[in-house]
Amino acid sequence: MTTLPKLANLRRTELKNGIVLLVTENSAADVIATRIFIRAGSCYENPEKAGLASLLGAVLTKGCDGLSSFEIAERVESVGASLSADTATDYFVLSLKTVTADFTAMLELATTILRSPTFPLAEVEMEKRIALQDVRLQKEQPFSVAFEQLRQVMYENHPYASSGMGDETTISNLTRDDLVKFYQTYFRPDNIVISIAGRISEEDAEQQIDKLFGDWQNPVNTQPPTMDVSFPQTKPQQVITPQATQQSVIMLGYLGASVHSSDYAALKLLSTYLGNGLSSRLFVELREKLGLAYDVSAFYPTRQFSSSFVVYMGTAPENTVIALEGLRREVDLLSSSKLEENALQAAKNKILGQYALGKQTNGQIAQIYGWYEIIGLGIAFDQKFQEDIAALSSLDTITAASQYLKEPFVSVIGQEKAISRVIT
Repeated sequence: MTTLPKLANLRRTELKNGIVLLVTENSAADVIATRIFIRAGSCYENPEKAGLASLLGAVLTKGCDGLSSFEIAERVESVGASLSADTATDYFVLSLKTVTADFTAMLELATTILRSPTFPLAEVEMEKRIALQDVRLQKEQPFSVAFEQLRQVMYENHPYASSGMGDETTISNLTRDDLVKFYQTYFRPDNIVISIAGRISEEDAEQQIDKLFGDWQNPVNTQPPTMDVSFPQTKPQQVITPQATQQSVIMLGYLGASVHSSDYAALKLLSTYLGNGLSSRLFVELREKLGLAYDVSAFYPTRQFSSSFVVYMGTAPENTVIALEGLRREVDLLSSSKLEENALQAAKNKILGQYALGKQTNGQIAQIYGWYEIIGLGIAFDQKFQEDIAALSSLDTITAASQYLKEPFVSVIGQEKAISRVIT
């Protein structure tokens, strides 16, 4: 077991088999939160198996060596703990939260689930039916439809083009054998980060993790799989789809930087400035002053590879064209006009304030440190991100906007008469 220097009250340790353990001792509450991350998110799927990682997340806790789905749920609920598995774009995570007295027993249960899942066929088929229902429901949501078609034109065959849910065809074709193969490929010690935060000492946490996971061996003569990170060189285009909706949904998408890029902080700040909250630029200019928007915002997800910078608006059908023009105008201004100093500082304060509030509970602490580690940033990124935001200048933001926020991909959903006026 190799131990690296501490960062504040966080300790990083690596087991001999490659598992990285992060322990944050925090006695503020009698709760211990654990996040077990695996490099096995939806971006590791083959396109024809879209939805596989999500299905694995739904089925993983539904059966393990010696325990049925009901018996697992009973053990967890009998002590008031929580245990769940979830799939994100860049990772898979098994989450556990319990009071200190029950931590050892619950960690043993989580370990058995992770190391010895049984993937009962009946549970697999039931979760497939639920997934299909969810996909069908998404098709009834204009925002979801608009975002889905935006991702597809931006990313083409890259895994980021998918929502992670899959579609009716891919989900229907998934099998239990697919789950087993995906599990055997990616669930291995050198592909895992365990992050623990709460009322537990570093030494106790390390002893328990070493006892439960130290004998887990990696496959011989193999390395953890990596994904193809190449992205299509797609020219921006428009996708306009008629749908019987009460409003038009307009989205502009730009291929942005990954979280590893030096431009990440500037794009994060621009996203906050444009669309984060009631004081954001889009809300004030397009909703308050012009009355164009039912809903308007911007988002720039943190991604291991090239992310998408998106601005969107829901507007009355008769305002579709002018609303699209308004969104384009506001984004284009970022490349031609520097942010005023007060606007720049306000955006910084908002980001840093929300960032601090996102690390209040043990669950949030375990999540953020483990997340940074699993996508290759390392725990030092916690401090680096805050410093990068604080150091941004107006010149940095206009430079980033000029590089990334040029010609957008456009996605529009709405009544046929309204969207027919949009020039394609």
